[in-house]
Amino acid sequence: MIYRVVVFVALLAASWCVMTFVHESGHVVCGWIGGGQLQEADLAPWGLPYSRFEPDPHPLLTLWGGPVIGAVLPLVAAAIAKQRWLWFIAYFCLLANGGYLATAWISGERFLDTPRLLHHGAHPATIAAFCVATIATGYYGFRKECIRLLSAEQKIHADGPSRAEPRNAADSR
Repeated sequence: MIYRVVVFVALLAASWCVMTFVHESGHVVCGWIGGGQLQEADLAPWGLPYSRFEPDPHPLLTLWGGPVIGAVLPLVAAAIAKQRWLWFIAYFCLLANGGYLATAWISGERFLDTPRLLHHGAHPATIAAFCVATIATGYYGFRKECIRLLSAEQKIHADGPSRAEPRNAADSR
């Protein structure tokens, strides 16, 4: 059990780092694509990563780039690599990006993505649809991966579906 908990905690830490890096990188890449000039960026996962473009001719592209790329890129990586641990990270990223936009909307903090999206003209229905889709799908998948990883009935496999392992020698006959 201790091994499963250590793996779980390590995957949570890795998931947080991947999510913050990919989300903020999405802002940076889409800001550049939209012709913005990056003035400042911090991608470190132990703080609140941010990027600032001035001028930013297409702020909606820049702002949507973070959550969209932050949710989609890890899913694509997991689908291509077909590693169970990557699905854990991908579902975490999906849940975290939707959860972030939802909580930023509730908080109203003007420097967070959702209030800025609304300020620049994003329709509230598009934000709500993104939040519902990512939170629902991310929650379902992340919960499934947590149960799989922490279940005493499962053996951890790095490259394939889980298989039940016998509890004792009598069960293996």
